[in-house]
Amino acid sequence: MTATGPCNAPDAVDVVALGESMVTFLPSRPGRLADVPSFDRGIGGAESNVACALAASGHAVRWISRVGADGFGDHLVETIGSYGVDVTSVRRDPDRPTGVYFRTAGDRATDAHEVAYYRTGSAASAMSLDTVGLDAARAGRVLHLTGITAALSADCLGLLRELTAHRPGRPLVSFDVNHRPRLWTDGNSPQVLLELARGADLVFVGEDEAAEVWGLDGVDAVRTAFPDPEVLVVKQGALGATVFDQGRVLHVPAPHVDVVAAVGAGDAFAAGFLSATLRGLPVRDRLRHGHLMAAAALTVPGDLAVPPSRDHADRLAALDDAAWGRLRLGPGWTHAEERADEEVPTP
Repeated sequence: MTATGPCNAPDAVDVVALGESMVTFLPSRPGRLADVPSFDRGIGGAESNVACALAASGHAVRWISRVGADGFGDHLVETIGSYGVDVTSVRRDPDRPTGVYFRTAGDRATDAHEVAYYRTGSAASAMSLDTVGLDAARAGRVLHLTGITAALSADCLGLLRELTAHRPGRPLVSFDVNHRPRLWTDGNSPQVLLELARGADLVFVGEDEAAEVWGLDGVDAVRTAFPDPEVLVVKQGALGATVFDQGRVLHVPAPHVDVVAAVGAGDAFAAGFLSATLRGLPVRDRLRHGHLMAAAALTVPGDLAVPPSRDHADRLAALDDAAWGRLRLGPGWTHAEERADEEVPTP
């Protein structure tokens, strides 16, 4: 799969990521939301996480969204822009607020956490065919979307249906299923997410996610349900990931990671895989770069992490299978070319 698209447009970029970002309040100590006395402010949003990670890795990236004309909107635009992301297509809404949410420590993909969303009626939920510039959205080699946006409103769903429709000259469409049960109140998520995924060229989905949403058992069942995307990546947590690519099937195990917080890893994986795709790397290395970027996110408390340098990531991705299997990554590993806790032999 080659990432092609309208690269000759004056405002063309490598990747356009479209979706809601929110101000995130992280607990100052473990415990129930009712018991936590204070919170640290951060940012959170699947698409903007991908955008920031790609920009920090040296790619030209645009984030498209809507935020409120408020201080939280200022914070999001300034923070995401500080990563080098083009935020000129973010629109300010004078009538709707920027979304915020609070969460406890723990993995938000499991029940070992609490999340309190305050995003109903947010500025981003008003994204539509009338409020988003479609030319800007399509002016990249890759357009990255997620199923979260489809759950925000009927207008957001209409926008995603248009962007995943097969149009002449469209960019490569990347779609991360990213099922968030709390956002779907009508029970339509299985049908809608399957429809959108089938319109994409590259799809990311968790094996556990596919079991929860569609009752699919195993990676082969996932591929059978998703026959249309040229490339399908099934994430399998600590076990690794399997890619289906033009008739080829390849599984690459994840490295051993000393996990600090299991948040943002899926977005980071997508960023690593997309970065390697944009660079035309082999399929095995695309998966390995996904794992390495995910490991960067897993070893910090928040959603966003400093990625490894490109040279560092390329060196690790090039390890032979035995050396890759011995790789162990802990907090701070991205800041050094080689650390004792990585257990990296010379290739």
